[in-house]
Amino acid sequence: MLYNEPSPLEVKILTRRFGLENSQSLDTYLATDGFAGFRKALDMTPDQVIDEVKASNLRGRGGAGFPAGMKWGFVPRDSPKPKYIVVNADEGEPGTCKDRVLMENDPHQLIEGMLIAARAVGAQAGYIYIRGEYRYIIDIMDRAIAEEYERGYLGRNILGSGMDFDVYTHTGAGSYECGEESALLESLEGKRGQPRIRPPFPAVAGAFQCPTVLNNVETFCAVPAIFRDGAAAFADLGPPRNGGTRLFALSGHINKPGVYELPMGFNLLRMIQEVGGGIRGGGKLKAVIPGGSSCPVLRAEECDLSMDFDSVAKAGSMLGSGGVIVMDETTDMVKLAVRIMQFYQHESCGWCVPCREGTLWLEKVLTRVDNGGGRPSDINLIDELARNMLGRTFCPLGDAAAMPTISLVQKFRDEFEERLPKSVPAGDPRLVVVG
Repeated sequence: MLYNEPSPLEVKILTRRFGLENSQSLDTYLATDGFAGFRKALDMTPDQVIDEVKASNLRGRGGAGFPAGMKWGFVPRDSPKPKYIVVNADEGEPGTCKDRVLMENDPHQLIEGMLIAARAVGAQAGYIYIRGEYRYIIDIMDRAIAEEYERGYLGRNILGSGMDFDVYTHTGAGSYECGEESALLESLEGKRGQPRIRPPFPAVAGAFQCPTVLNNVETFCAVPAIFRDGAAAFADLGPPRNGGTRLFALSGHINKPGVYELPMGFNLLRMIQEVGGGIRGGGKLKAVIPGGSSCPVLRAEECDLSMDFDSVAKAGSMLGSGGVIVMDETTDMVKLAVRIMQFYQHESCGWCVPCREGTLWLEKVLTRVDNGGGRPSDINLIDELARNMLGRTFCPLGDAAAMPTISLVQKFRDEFEERLPKSVPAGDPRLVVVG
């Protein structure tokens, strides 16, 4: 279940039970300080719980990196409506597979994180929304939930505290769009998985139009450690404003691909060389996508940087979902752009025009260039199409398609130019400048 050999450079906080015998069982969890954090949270007020999460500098691990404690604090205390905890376990970002290993190896850690969040906002029910391809993960989570009901960690009057909380799993249908929080909520309610117009945001009108805390699997899994070891200890693991560790899914042209837990701020080049075992076949590093396929690409000379939200943003990309895709000098960047756009065009929900039409036309033009039939104007057209999608869609899927495309054209323009025909006969329609 580990998928890769651990690295001696890892700092195992969320993955501390990986490799233990029967790591999915409640007995193993309880024998290794399981629910110690929740018991501490039960002795705190809701405000104290939220303040502890704020002090930990925990930022959402799903992609945006929004401070988790601040997000929890947006839930209105005086609302007469029920409150919900929703886990985003859709994990559809290409290059990302860390939530899967967390649920497979340590399902009770996720549930404990949900319980602490429920204590913070007064929720009495929670949902784990799991992508359809993870059918076996749903079975693992259902067994863990059943164990906790049997032992009094879920249900009525949990551990004699007077707190009630129920947890349910819910399967998606394998739609990338449903990784966007409002589309996920629509799907959870049995509707088409398309984004909502915001505001209101989920903290005020989320699941069933009720106040909702919605975070990624890894975010909730980090919460028990914050309360078990203290917010200061968690915050000290990373640089300022970036507390804790991060699960990085290393893939691509490296010798040791896998999911590794490293401190926030770990150097990217060191991650590739010392954790990932270097470029396979002794090759040369060409580029890295640092946070899943939606993030702008970094050239090799840009990769000597700290892997935290702020440093990667300063470098012009995003830490995103932690999917680190490493590419050697043999990588064809035009084909990479085509493959990325094929994915986003296929996964667009089609609700808004910039995304529906933009991804379609980007795929067509990129494919034309890749096939050697490009026009002299196509490279600028690709850049223009992508830029006209940025910030103009109901959800970030349009941006997710545009940002890597813009960066590939900017940083590897020579490869796009080399793909154009060397000469075009007079009267050929490719001479016509379009757009």
